[in-house]
Amino acid sequence: MKSIEVAKIIDPIPASDGAGVKLKRSIGFEPNYFDPFLMLDEFGSENKDDYIGGFPPHPHRGIETVTYMLQGEFEHEDSTGGKGRMTSGDVQWMKTGSGIIHSEMPAMSEGRLHGFQLWVNMPAKLKMSKPEYIYIDSDKMQIHKDNDKQVKVIAGKFENAESPIKKHNVEPIYFDVEIEKNKEFNFRLPLTHNSFIYLINGEVKIGEQKHDKAKDSKLVLLANGEKLRVLANSKAKFLLISGKPIGEEIARGGPFVMNTKSEILQAVQDYHNGTFVKNESNKN
Repeated sequence: MKSIEVAKIIDPIPASDGAGVKLKRSIGFEPNYFDPFLMLDEFGSENKDDYIGGFPPHPHRGIETVTYMLQGEFEHEDSTGGKGRMTSGDVQWMKTGSGIIHSEMPAMSEGRLHGFQLWVNMPAKLKMSKPEYIYIDSDKMQIHKDNDKQVKVIAGKFENAESPIKKHNVEPIYFDVEIEKNKEFNFRLPLTHNSFIYLINGEVKIGEQKHDKAKDSKLVLLANGEKLRVLANSKAKFLLISGKPIGEEIARGGPFVMNTKSEILQAVQDYHNGTFVKNESNKN
């Protein structure tokens, strides 16, 4: 079984989005696209000025957004009539398909806000499908726990803990892993997948070969293989995310990701002439 080694370690780049929300962006800068993943942002601050503006109404087409709240609260509302509140530990998996207009605003005026947003590409055959939501409430999330580690399963399966995300075209794996010092996390990944670790805090050694130090807020791109071994040099927390590449050409235009430039222009035209939202009957 081929051991999975580190391909590259990347420092996220400070950025801002929405109405000035400060964040760290890794995928979306370097690499610009790690098929099927289009973007990964970490947002987090104890200063309300860094997040209070939130993400006012904006459109999406052709992508899936996966928002994972580690700490804090967000209220969301969208063009399908869906609305709700995300609290600490919750996940919102939104398949935007043919188009959705939504807002995500902090439901707090002080305290710490911390979370992640991942963009997953959709294949051409699904880009104009009906928008869909999957919610995973923190109290319903399945968790594996032993003396060495805790694994929260957002997508995929670890031991007996399994996600409600089923029959997804990229066969995603998304774990939140906390591991004790000098302990190991071992997992078998599909050879077909592109995979990465986002190290939130702590220091880890990945694979069998020597690599540069992986410590705190680092994106670690993994080489293809099957046997993943992560050793914690200190108590550590990281995300393990993996998915099957789609292998199609993409065209990007802000919040729209399609296959051709003409499809991007069509999305912009639809948005400006009021025909962007195709389905109004979808419910939260």
